[in-house]
Amino acid sequence: MSSTTPTDPLHPRPVDRALDPGFRHGQSTEPNYSGVTSFLRRRYARDGGGAEVVVWGVPLDVAVSNRPGTRFGPRAIRAASTILDGDPFYPFGIDPFETLDVVDGGDCVFDYGLPAGIPAGIAAQARAHYARGAHLVTLGGDHFLTYPVLKALTAHLGETVALVQFDAHQDTWEDGGDRVDHGTMITRAVKDGLIRVDRSIQVGIRTYAPQTCGIEIVHGLTAAEMGPIALADHIADRVGDAPVYVTFDIDALDPAFAPGTGTPVCGGLSTREAISCLRRLGGLDLKGFDVVEVSPPYDHAEITALAGATLASVYLCLLAERKATGRPVAL
Repeated sequence: MSSTTPTDPLHPRPVDRALDPGFRHGQSTEPNYSGVTSFLRRRYARDGGGAEVVVWGVPLDVAVSNRPGTRFGPRAIRAASTILDGDPFYPFGIDPFETLDVVDGGDCVFDYGLPAGIPAGIAAQARAHYARGAHLVTLGGDHFLTYPVLKALTAHLGETVALVQFDAHQDTWEDGGDRVDHGTMITRAVKDGLIRVDRSIQVGIRTYAPQTCGIEIVHGLTAAEMGPIALADHIADRVGDAPVYVTFDIDALDPAFAPGTGTPVCGGLSTREAISCLRRLGGLDLKGFDVVEVSPPYDHAEITALAGATLASVYLCLLAERKATGRPVAL
């Protein structure tokens, strides 16, 4: 038992694991409703703290095309995540932090008044985490953030990656190369050679864009008809052995399960279907994950924020299982 664990019920010692630099493994002991709301109560370490996995936020809200509010997404996801801590994680039945060292790296910093410089700022800070050997899990923030994170990741790896994109939108509208736009960043990433399109797939699409950029599309109704098990198998077949980045736009979920997002589209996945599919992707060569477009001003009872926190925790469990089989987690 940790020396910071309260032992006297009448005079408990203060416990706040997020502020304990020695807290590396296991789960926290403070109540869900108190303490610093780091992601899943992990310790804060802006420099990564030597951890294998860094969860950080990118509170970006300048690239949305409809309802704003995603700048508050990382904070809301962190707050919602506290209810998930303290028990084995469903449906894995494990505490991923018994062996997996995860920190909350705080939020990316940029000047909202100079939007043209934001992409380079996000990429530079992501590169710093990658240079320390960390595996990044990103909490958004609008979906444009995936572009600079991919830029940093592929530069670090020295190769392109497959993209698994859960989304209602393709985000492949035309971009001349200078837009900060959550509807064009996939076009930018393809033009910049960051994505291996022959191994990439977009899942849950329920709108149309003028171009596919060569990426396979599984439309929302098709995904529902396939079911999560067949869908996961199809994703795995498409990706194969390529290194892969998973991006989850929360509007991939139906608005009934994720009302707090800027551009909701009916007919999406249920949270259960998304969890069932994602949990079966652990055999892929995972290189990073983000969950984006959580917009708390339009949320109700933290439904959307909790969905985002749950999906990120599922991904962490995949990494923990990966480590248990002897495969490296850090890049």
